[in-house]
Amino acid sequence: MIGISDVQAAARSIAGHVVRTPTVPSPGLSVLLGVPVTAKLELLQRTGSFKARGATAKLLTLSEAERAAGGVAVSGGNHGVALAVMAGALDVKATVVMPRTAPARSIEIAREAGAAVRLTDGMDSAFALVNQLRDEGLTLVHPFDDPVVIAAQGTVGLEFADDADELTDVLVSVGGGGLISGVAAALRARRPDVRVWGVETAGAQAMSEALAAGGPVPVELSSVVTTLSAPSVSQLTYDHVSALVEEVLVVSDREAVEGCLDLAEHAKVWAEPAAGCLLPAARRVLERVGGSARLGLVVCGGNMTPRDLMGLTERFALR
Repeated sequence: MIGISDVQAAARSIAGHVVRTPTVPSPGLSVLLGVPVTAKLELLQRTGSFKARGATAKLLTLSEAERAAGGVAVSGGNHGVALAVMAGALDVKATVVMPRTAPARSIEIAREAGAAVRLTDGMDSAFALVNQLRDEGLTLVHPFDDPVVIAAQGTVGLEFADDADELTDVLVSVGGGGLISGVAAALRARRPDVRVWGVETAGAQAMSEALAAGGPVPVELSSVVTTLSAPSVSQLTYDHVSALVEEVLVVSDREAVEGCLDLAEHAKVWAEPAAGCLLPAARRVLERVGGSARLGLVVCGGNMTPRDLMGLTERFALR
C-alpha cells in the first residue's frame, strides 16, 4: 500500500514535467445534478490524460542501460500515448503495444512521438506481447501494477485535496485501478471523511468482479471504452480499492457516451467515455448519500475525436 509520503515524493519528482491541472467548480454540472460539483480537469494534462503522471515518474527511475534498451507499455490508448510522448521528451526509447480497437488518433500520436507501435487483435494478446518484450530486455512501464505509477497518479488526488472546497464524495473512473488507488490513498490521507467511488463500464468491470470474488480475476472484455478495458486488475490495485473505496459502480457503454454529451453541454468540457461514465454514476451516488452531497469528479481524459464520438452517438441512438 502506498502512503501520502509516496505521493508527495512522486509530486516532487514529476514537477516541471507535467501540468498541475485546474480544479474548478462547475455551475452547469451543479444545476444538472442538483448538488455542488467540482471537477478536476485532468483532460488538460500533457497527452490529454492523467497517464502522463505515472509514465513520467516511472521513466525518471530508469538507469542509463534501461533508458537505452527502452520502455514498453500496453495500452488501450491513453497510457501508450503518455509513454510515447513523455519518453520522447525525456530521450528514452519507447515501444507501445495497443489493440487494433484503440482510437486511431492515439495510435497516430504514439507513432508521431517516435515510439515503435505494435498492434494486436485484443487486449489479452496485447498484454501477452508486452510480457514477451519485457522478457527480451525492455523495461515494463505498467499502466497500473506498479507502486511508482500509482503514487504518481495519486498526485491527482493530492492536488484535488489541496485545491477543492469542501467535498463529501469523489468519483474516479477505473480501468486497472492505478488512478483510483493513488487518488484514494491521497484523498483519504488529506480528507479522511471523503468517500471515494469507482466507476466502470459493463464489459470492462475488472475491479467490481475482483471485489465480488475476493481478489483479481480475468474478465471478458466487450466495452467500447477501450481506455478502461484491463483484462484484470492487479493484487496491488485490488488491495487499495478494497481498503479505501466505498464502492465500484458499473454503468453501460450507452450511459458513458451520453455522459460525454452531458459534459460537453453542461460543463463545456470535451471528454472521452472513460470520463463520461462519471455522470450516470454520480446520479447513483446521490441516490445513496442524499442531496446534501458535494461531489468531486476526476475528469480523467479527453482523447476522443469528434468523429469517434459522433460514431458512438449514432451507434447508441443518442441525440
